[in-house]
Amino acid sequence: MAEIDELIAIMARLRDPERGCPWDVKQDFSTIAPYTIEEAYEVADAIQRGDMHELRDELGDLLLQVVFHARMAEEAGHFAFADVAAAINDKMVRRHPHVFGDVAAQADAEAQLANWEELKRQERAGRGDTDTSVLAGIARGLPEWQRAVKLQKRAATVGFDWPDPTPVIAKLHEEIEEVRAEFAAVAAGDEGARDRLEDELGDVLFVVANLTRHGKVDFGTALRRANHKFERRFRRMEQLAAADAVALSDLSLEAQDAYWNRAKAEEKAR
Repeated sequence: MAEIDELIAIMARLRDPERGCPWDVKQDFSTIAPYTIEEAYEVADAIQRGDMHELRDELGDLLLQVVFHARMAEEAGHFAFADVAAAINDKMVRRHPHVFGDVAAQADAEAQLANWEELKRQERAGRGDTDTSVLAGIARGLPEWQRAVKLQKRAATVGFDWPDPTPVIAKLHEEIEEVRAEFAAVAAGDEGARDRLEDELGDVLFVVANLTRHGKVDFGTALRRANHKFERRFRRMEQLAAADAVALSDLSLEAQDAYWNRAKAEEKAR
C-alpha cells in the first residue's frame, strides 16, 4: 500500500543523521521499547472504551513503533520492514494448516489453540531449542501478570490445574492469611519478614491471576476497569468536596470515605 511506503519513507527521513530529527536519530531499540509497550496498552484502552476513532489513531501509533524498530534494524543490516511482513505471513500460513493446507480443522477454539502451541513447540525444536518443558517459550519480557496467566495455562495442558474456581478461592484466603501474618511480623521488627511479605504478596497476585483465568476474565482488562472505576469515583469525591468548599486533604479519612460512599451511591442510582 502506498500509505505504508510513505510511512517507511517518513521514518527513514526522521532517522537521517544529517537531515532528520535529533530525537529520532538518538533512539535505539531499548529506548523505543517502552513506547512500543505503552502504545499497545493505549490500543487496548481504546478498544475497551469502544472509541473507534481513537482506535484508528492508536493503531497508527502502534504501527509506527513497528516501522521504527524495522528501520533501526535495517540501518544495522539485520532486516527491513518487508522482512518483518514476510516473516509473519509465512508464520501465519504455517500455523494455520487447517486454513491454508489440507489439514482438517479442530471442532473448537480450545483444540485449535492446543494445535497452535504444538506448532510453536515444533518451530522451537526446529531452531535447535533443547528446552522440552511444557513451560518453554513463554517470554520473560511480558508483564508479570500476563506471564503468570500463560504459565498457568501451559501447566493446565498436562492436567496441573484446579477443576473449578472453588479451590482457587480457598487458596486465595489461605494466602491472604499468610500475608496477614507477615505484616504482623514486620510490625514486630522481624528482620526477615519484609522479604517473606514480598514473597507472600506475590503468591496472592499469582492466585488472583489464576482466579481470573478460571473465570475467563482477562486480568489486565479487570484491573484496567478497577483503575477507571477508582479514578472516576475519586474525581467525583473531589467535585463533591469542592461543592462543599472543602479540600479532601483537610479531611479525616472517615470524612473522605463519606464522600467516596456518596460518589459510589450516585453511580449505583443511575
